[in-house]
Amino acid sequence: MHDALVAVLEPHLGSGLRVRDLERLSGGASRETWAFAVETADGEAVPLVLQRERAGAVGSGVGMGVQAALIRAAAATGVPVPEVVAASGDAGDHATPTGDVTAVGGEWIISARVDGETIARRILRDEAYAGARAGLVAECGRALAAVHRIPPSAVPGLDAPNRVLQHRALLDQLGQPHPAFELALRWLDANRPAGGVGARVVHGDFRLGNLVVGPSGLRAVLDWELAHLGDPVEDLGWLCVRAWRFGAPAPVAGLGSREELLAAYAGAGGIAVELDHLHWWEVMGTLTWGVICIAQTAAHRAGLSRSVELAAIGRRVCETEHDLLALLP
Repeated sequence: MHDALVAVLEPHLGSGLRVRDLERLSGGASRETWAFAVETADGEAVPLVLQRERAGAVGSGVGMGVQAALIRAAAATGVPVPEVVAASGDAGDHATPTGDVTAVGGEWIISARVDGETIARRILRDEAYAGARAGLVAECGRALAAVHRIPPSAVPGLDAPNRVLQHRALLDQLGQPHPAFELALRWLDANRPAGGVGARVVHGDFRLGNLVVGPSGLRAVLDWELAHLGDPVEDLGWLCVRAWRFGAPAPVAGLGSREELLAAYAGAGGIAVELDHLHWWEVMGTLTWGVICIAQTAAHRAGLSRSVELAAIGRRVCETEHDLLALLP
């Protein structure tokens, strides 16, 4: 893969490149992530990250070309994101005879490496991030306000799913009885938030684990594969889902209060959000995570993507059932 990386990076970083320290990183149910450095002709070492589609991935979301466009558009609205150096959508423009660009992978993004922590339990507990924790909820609110400023016209190809219909159809297809999920679907259908602000770009997976955090705070928003068009409050509710608190008691990512999140979001130009509206999306987010757990384990059991990680995710289904019953009136 070294020659392929050189082939797609030379148009951006110059000739005479040398790839070194290529290392696959852990984590990611639908993406492979590789860290490496590129040594330029003048001896400068540029730290980079390659993300590419994982073979057999299920429910992998939007393609890497769309994600690259999203990240570039997000940078323009003030979202902290890694700089996209090259992407598979660019390969046709920058292919060179020095290597086979398809060897990098079917779809891929190469971006600048941002130093910091992504493991949620360390962010929530390590003393090194105590200063970051104090302001992280507000930073998340401001970052999401910037996400929702991305013009949908800047990223053609995003869909606008109806989550209630989508989850009901998938649960019926999987054929597993989950009464708590059925109760949640009925409640969600009967209590849809009134009004709305029109479809905005939604990140779709904004949570600890997809954020790079340094000792001073938020450094980058990662993993745009589940982006779509919809109600912007979806991102706020997802950040409040109990699964993303990792055992910490505070309702927003284990870090702070819902009121603090909503105030920071509105203060940065986001819409004013009522707690009832946020609660609806917290219920939906909890259900969504439960359905994802079922689907990913089904992919393992069917042999579509054999993975201990996917198999273990199935054990989380009962947790989401418990969380839903606690959330429903």
